Amino acid sequence: MKRLFAAHGKATGFFAVLIIVVAAVLKYFDDPEPINYTSMAEDMKTLEENFRLQNKSCFVLGASGETGKVLVQELLERNIFSKITLIGRRKLTFEGKAHENLVQEVVDFEKLDDYAAAFQGHDVGYCCLGTTKGKAGADGFVRVDHDYVLKSAELAKAGGCSQFHLMSTRGADKKSSFLLLKVKGQVEADIEPLDFDRYAIYRPGVLLVDRQESRPTEWLARKVFGGLSSVCSTSMAIPIEVVAKGMVSNTLLQPEQKIEILENKAIIAVGKSAGK
Repeated sequence: MKRLFAAHGKATGFFAVLIIVVAAVLKYFDDPEPINYTSMAEDMKTLEENFRLQNKSCFVLGASGETGKVLVQELLERNIFSKITLIGRRKLTFEGKAHENLVQEVVDFEKLDDYAAAFQGHDVGYCCLGTTKGKAGADGFVRVDHDYVLKSAELAKAGGCSQFHLMSTRGADKKSSFLLLKVKGQVEADIEPLDFDRYAIYRPGVLLVDRQESRPTEWLARKVFGGLSSVCSTSMAIPIEVVAKGMVSNTLLQPEQKIEILENKAIIAVGKSAGK
């Protein structure tokens, strides 16, 4: 028994030291200051009410994923859209009456041109679509995270969508030597010429969420950054609920430019405004 407590004590001590070391390192890799919004000081409830009166509709890509699920729930709770459409490869099953008014469009992402009608008539598009190299392989990852996303954005633009909100990742860079960051950065860049009235890119850090399936490295990262977030501010991690709140709240705000990139700190700042 003594050995067990000793081992537990050592593990706890190591974890605490690790958090301190990482916190020190993060000081040198901080996000830039969040984007300035002309309406950031306005009451969020007032913004929601004004937006609701505009009778707008939206669609969500990737609603079956971790972020997509929480985003859909946030959209339902905030009730700022008159119509919410989920576009995906299969119909999703939900519990509760709140989901009864969701419209679901089932599409074949390999033949998206045949499903252009699913992308027509929406004012705002949210894209949380994505996979992993581990699940789909390198080619499959590129096809989903780049090709499917870009084609969906093209169809949305052609269908009259004016706002496109893209879930990306921290460090996205089309010149990166890492496949994940390169593909994310490339699709960010390829959507830009579509010239949406508003194009918002979200680059969260480590997503703090309890996944049903989790790799050891992901589990360790969440534990480390989860511990850090409890003792200090970090630009490297964010609760998944804050990402969803940030995406919805940001839809209501007026940025100073058509294209905006929200790094982790900016997402947190906008997400927290939902609680005001």
